[in-house]
This record gives sequence, structure tokens and C-alpha cells, in this order.
Amino acid sequence: MKSRRKFLASVVAVGVPAGILSLLPGAQAGAKRPQNPQLPKEEDPSAPKPDPKLILEANQKEIKKNVEKLYDLASELKAEVEKTDSVHVLSVAMLRKTDEIERLAKEIRSRAKG
Repeated sequence: MKSRRKFLASVVAVGVPAGILSLLPGAQAGAKRPQNPQLPKEEDPSAPKPDPKLILEANQKEIKKNVEKLYDLASELKAEVEKTDSVHVLSVAMLRKTDEIERLAKEIRSRAKG
């Protein structure tokens, strides 16, 4: 039973940072998808256009905040796995935490894509 805990702890310890690194935009330099050209929309010429630089800065701040939160959640999950009894390998709290980690990782990924 201890080997299961060690295995699960090592998977979490290795998998979470690897997952975070794979979500960063620079890590996927060779995997670019072709973008579908969108038809130009009729825009109101008097409407102010949002500054793309401000949008990128806001996304960067949100990504940094979410990565910190993701790191904290992963650390909490790792600590919980290490202290869990072999009888209670998959507790509901652990599953909820993994769902939250997954949701946060997907949000980071979508913000990184733009």
C-alpha cells in the first residue's frame, strides 16, 4: 500500500509541473495550428478600439495569478496524498481538488492561447 502512495505522490510531483510547463506558450513552439481566416465584420467606426497591449498585460497578470493558485492547489493535493491512509486512497476532497486543478489549468491554457 505504501508503494501506491509513493507512486501517486511521484506522479503528482512530476506530472503537475510538467503539465504547467506544457501550458506555457513558449513550450509549444513547434506545435502551431493554422488559423481559420474569419470574415471581416462590419464595425462601427465611431466605437473605440481596445488597446491590444492592455489586453495582453491583463491576460499576463491573470495567468500569473492563476499559476500561483495552481501551484498552491497542487502542493495541497501532494500533502494530502502523502498523509492519506491507504484505505482512503481516493477521498472526495482529493477528487474535488483535482477537478479544481484541472479547471484552473484549462483556464490558464485558454488565456495563454489568447
